[in-house]
Amino acid sequence: MQEQPLLDAAAARVFSLSAETQFAPNGIVSRTLLKTPTGRVVLFGFAAGQELTEHTTTQHALVQVLSGTCDFSLGDASHKLKAGDALYMPPGLPHAVKATEQFAMLLTLFKPGTVLPSPA
Repeated sequence: MQEQPLLDAAAARVFSLSAETQFAPNGIVSRTLLKTPTGRVVLFGFAAGQELTEHTTTQHALVQVLSGTCDFSLGDASHKLKAGDALYMPPGLPHAVKATEQFAMLLTLFKPGTVLPSPA
């Protein structure tokens, strides 16, 4: 069974990220907030010590840490992230995340289309 997104892509809505974030003891809860043909927004709640092992994605990804802290590896580099931090990952970059305490993050994925401009 496929999860029904919280938001309808055709209807405007105001909602609280903190109220929609769910946590499970010793687990990870993910909720799809929005899904369109070209992208998806997923809200994650991690219990302390939980992790997603190294993996890749075929999409561009933007991660925003909403609460708590985590260790996030991007390729060979490790980063300690806290609430208010964000990171961008291009498609194909190996990455992993481990909650150093209970934390929440918002993941925005979007399919590659046109070539993104190079940074100046």
